Amino acid sequence: MTASEASRRNIAITPEIVAEHGLTTEEYARVLKIMGREPTITELGIFSVMWSEHCSYKSSRIWLKTLPITGPRVIQGPGENAGVVDIGDGQAAIFKIESHNHPSFIEPYQGAATGVGGILRDVFTMGARPIANLNALRFGDPSHPKTRHLVSGVVSGIGGYGNSVGVPTVGGETNFDPSYNGNILVNAMTVGLARTDRIFYSKAAGIGNPVVYVGAKTGRDGIHGATMASAEFTDDSEEKRPTVQVGDPFTEKLLIEACLELMAEDAIVAIQDMGAAGLTSSSVEMASKGVLGIELDLDLVPIRETGMTPYEIMLSESQERMLIVLKPEAEAKAKAIFEKWELDFAVIGRLTDSGNLVLKMHGEVYADLPVAPLVDEAPLYDRPHVPTPLPAPVSADSLSVDIGVTDALAQMMGGPHLSSRRWIWEQYDHLVMGNTIQRPGGDSAVVRIEGTSKGIAVTTDCTPRYCYAHPETGGAQAVAESWRNLTAVGAEPIAVTNNLNFGNPQRPEIMGQLVGCIKGMGDACRALDYPVVSGNVSLYNETNGKGILPTPVIGGVGLLDDITRHATLALRKAGETLVLIGDHAGWLGSSLYLQEIEKRREGAPPPVDLTAERRNGDFIRARIRAGELTTVHDLSDGGLLVAVAEMAMAGGLGATLETTLTGKALTAWCFGEDQGCYVVATADPQSLLDAAKAAGVPAARIGSVGGAELTVAGAGAISVAGLRKAHEGWFPAYMASQAQNA
Repeated sequence: MTASEASRRNIAITPEIVAEHGLTTEEYARVLKIMGREPTITELGIFSVMWSEHCSYKSSRIWLKTLPITGPRVIQGPGENAGVVDIGDGQAAIFKIESHNHPSFIEPYQGAATGVGGILRDVFTMGARPIANLNALRFGDPSHPKTRHLVSGVVSGIGGYGNSVGVPTVGGETNFDPSYNGNILVNAMTVGLARTDRIFYSKAAGIGNPVVYVGAKTGRDGIHGATMASAEFTDDSEEKRPTVQVGDPFTEKLLIEACLELMAEDAIVAIQDMGAAGLTSSSVEMASKGVLGIELDLDLVPIRETGMTPYEIMLSESQERMLIVLKPEAEAKAKAIFEKWELDFAVIGRLTDSGNLVLKMHGEVYADLPVAPLVDEAPLYDRPHVPTPLPAPVSADSLSVDIGVTDALAQMMGGPHLSSRRWIWEQYDHLVMGNTIQRPGGDSAVVRIEGTSKGIAVTTDCTPRYCYAHPETGGAQAVAESWRNLTAVGAEPIAVTNNLNFGNPQRPEIMGQLVGCIKGMGDACRALDYPVVSGNVSLYNETNGKGILPTPVIGGVGLLDDITRHATLALRKAGETLVLIGDHAGWLGSSLYLQEIEKRREGAPPPVDLTAERRNGDFIRARIRAGELTTVHDLSDGGLLVAVAEMAMAGGLGATLETTLTGKALTAWCFGEDQGCYVVATADPQSLLDAAKAAGVPAARIGSVGGAELTVAGAGAISVAGLRKAHEGWFPAYMASQAQNA
């Protein structure tokens, strides 16, 4: 008998049903000890989702606690719906990133759409009006039969939901790699603004206070979604379609407005969105934080399907729903607000002093279990882990492919890894609300804080091939690149949210990747005063035992005090001088050049010198804020020549790079991915070089701006217009190709 069949009546719990719920024999023994009896099927379902990897972080909690989570601007760190940082003038930025990987692989449109809806709710639950969405997407090999279908569905889902709800999608990243063939990654991030004196939390309080359900009705979609997200895929994953939720962005828009209207009143004690594990997680987490009990009458829950059982109601992950603890005198006012917005409003329970979650339906008790152990006694594993050894560096002398640097540039810029993502972001409304200052395609997006001269800069970053080569270095680099991208537009990096996407943690080498990446991230966050305030862990991202590349995505948020003093990557004026900031030695290990041209994925990733990163970035930011620099771009994938090409294409101007290097040394100089480096364009290079010398910052003239070609001295030239045509042509051609030829 399956769990779905068992959910329709209380029956004896068999080992098969326990296993189907994702609990080990040892974990079920702990359930029996806590309960002092065999649980009902509804109680078993509740333990199952609350103790799932997705909800309890049982394999990662011990390591997440090592991350820095405090700082002078931090109002709320991890543990709430989203992180909160002070941005001055009585305002706070509230933000978080979360994964919707498994659902998006099974049903790409709805999986991605509901991922956006869920992260929006995490943010406006805390009293913030969402002002920006971002995403980080990873797909399989472009030639894989499913990839184009998955790209199309995911992008349509993100755009369909975000555009309809009226929040701009302003940035993100998209990568391809065969490791994601059977398990794509869809990470969604939202940033919102709130008043510092009107931030709402999920801690329940007040015995007898009403527990109110608001939003859309409950259906059977999404049941066991949290459990599915805590297991690896197999060949029968397509059969899991019923666990994918269905979203309605128009209802979400109404819910945002109704919640923000209610939040303007003195009515709310606590509020929590119904995300993973739905009504179960929201009620348990609220009661647990308040050290209270909660009693729910499930007959009062608004439902849209007939014959739903307590098990189904509690585990449903239907979208656009919230749970609120109200002050008793505010019931009528709250009801009127939600009815005005044509949303369901139902008082479904009360807070109690019992310490238990009690569920009643049709006059029967279907569950009566202690709240505290559901959270406090969730399993915590220090899983065996094997560190990934640091590979040997790759010498330029080992390069074997005989190709000119401009030919290599054209091949890379017109291929899947570096081609323009315009096809994607033009499907997103990135201008709605009218405050987008920097659109997708730059180092960071910038959004004006309405009514002020300030701006929020946002970015998502990760280089999975670095993390695979050496997790500790890769984890540090993801943080440093995020910090550098914010700095490149002139923003002060404030804090990060992270999305840790890994394979099966029960495999020591995978657990070693997780541990190494977290260590590197923690080191970088401490060195850069860049704390982690929220995040998400997504494990078991693998199919039939083959894991993805370790992908710890960093969502960074920065502050611009004056949006009139910001930089972009576009070359603006012929005659300006190109200056390289930072030590650039031509590091080829784990580089994109090595992968794409030499067809080698090997070598140590570029070292991350956090002291130099901080020094160089602080110097760049100060020059931007002083109005001395308006064209800045950091070095990342593809190295120096790719960075200058991106600057040239963005501005429609050519440039000449000056160097005496030749042969393999020139190739390394052009495509090495050294960290902590920026390229800037300036009309007064000597003043910049003098200031850099005084600050102890490495700086050197490397060329000039002008003409219609990108020229490498002594090594040829390439038309900027032709390069841009190839750069912007790959994605539309790929998506239009029925044969899916990359």
